[in-house]
Amino acid sequence: MPEMTVLLADDEAHVTHVMARAVRAAGLGVITAEDGEEAYELASEHRPDLIVTDLQMPYMSGIDLARRLCEHHELSKVPVILLSARGYVVEAEAKTLTNIRAVIEKPFSAREVVSMIRELLGYEPDELRQSA
Repeated sequence: MPEMTVLLADDEAHVTHVMARAVRAAGLGVITAEDGEEAYELASEHRPDLIVTDLQMPYMSGIDLARRLCEHHELSKVPVILLSARGYVVEAEAKTLTNIRAVIEKPFSAREVVSMIRELLGYEPDELRQSA
């Protein structure tokens, strides 16, 4: 059973699919959501260790999701990685939300996102720890 769980929220199914495969391959559990509202509900229910969210989604943007998480006592410290379309300026307010730890511009590689997830969680799979 994975030690840690990542919630992936993106309204583009192919992005979620590719990211979920990469995160699972890294030895982490995955929960997926298709929009910000679903992501908030799943975060409230499952308490993930980290959330990766698209900035622009229907019903609730990635910034609105991060803001709501900040207001939730048990989720306020969960780190958030925000995925932003190239050229889209991240609102100044997003930079003030303490739970947004990284902004990665699209297009991105799954490897880049997994590397950031590992860095933020301080996560090293058991086999890497044993060989160190």
